[in-house]
Amino acid sequence: MILEERDYRLAFGATAAFLKAYETLGLPVQRKHLGEPVGFFTTDVGELNRVVSMWRYSDYAERSARRAAMLADPDWPAYLEAVKGPIDVQTIRILTPAPFSPLR
Repeated sequence: MILEERDYRLAFGATAAFLKAYETLGLPVQRKHLGEPVGFFTTDVGELNRVVSMWRYSDYAERSARRAAMLADPDWPAYLEAVKGPIDVQTIRILTPAPFSPLR
């Protein structure tokens, strides 16, 4: 199992607009191709204007196949167009569970 963490640093004041665009345009396409996210979070304390999502895959091959299908979806570009302004920096991490992790 691998866990993909996607961390977005947004422009000041852009969190609400980003979340609205994601909920209405991005999430439906992602659910269709990626399934349900493990979690979707905003920061409340510490570095603000951050959104983090987590997605679970059995391995890199599954991740690649699912993401390729999502990127080819004709509805995906509308989401990308809607969020290209609010996103300042995007960081993607692939995490693998430690042997004792309860999430495996």
